[in-house]
Amino acid sequence: MAQDVAGQPMQSRIDRMFARDRLWAWGFVCVLWVVVGFVLLSAIPYASTGVTVVCWIAAIVLLVFNTGSIANMVRHYSHDKERIYGTDIRHLDAGR
Repeated sequence: MAQDVAGQPMQSRIDRMFARDRLWAWGFVCVLWVVVGFVLLSAIPYASTGVTVVCWIAAIVLLVFNTGSIANMVRHYSHDKERIYGTDIRHLDAGR
């Protein structure tokens, strides 16, 4: 197994970086859902029926597309994590 400058196996560092990035990505998705829900539910009492319908549709579209894009990003990173994170680790180690 290849050792890097820090003396740890490269695959172990790659897996840790990927796990941390995946956690942050899904954390941001959860925060997005909460914020959009809060804003939508806070604004609905002040809107007319037509505006309410448009806001609900826009919120659903926003959440579906953003959740889907994060899911695809995480899936892409999982398939190509050795190249993506290996380059990052080599640059971090070179900077030390």
